[in-house]
Amino acid sequence: MSTATKPDHIGHKISRIRELRGLKQEYVAHELNVSQQTVSKIEQSETVEDQILEQIAEILGVTPEGIKNFSEEAVFNYFNNFSDNSINQGPIGSYNVCNFNPLDKVIELYERLLQSEREKIELLKNK
Repeated sequence: MSTATKPDHIGHKISRIRELRGLKQEYVAHELNVSQQTVSKIEQSETVEDQILEQIAEILGVTPEGIKNFSEEAVFNYFNNFSDNSINQGPIGSYNVCNFNPLDKVIELYERLLQSEREKIELLKNK
């Protein structure tokens, strides 16, 4: 049985990071001054030129190395480990106790998202 390794697909990594960041192809296209179809083609490409990768990384708020080394498994492992080691976990059979009001956290995250969207709108207005 052959275990040939599949080459890293930079386009898929870009697409997944973009989705995780909550950005649309249209936004990335606007920032790159290209069409949405061009961004789609980039995300379908196994390789991307270093200059374009740097521009995309900046738009996504990561480093080019972060894109190259991105692993969805690592993301899920990070969050699973974070959850497993959280202060809310206790000995088997104990009750989980929240040290915060979950509704407050939802409101806080919503306000951050709202502020982020306002900043995006201002950036688009200024261009």
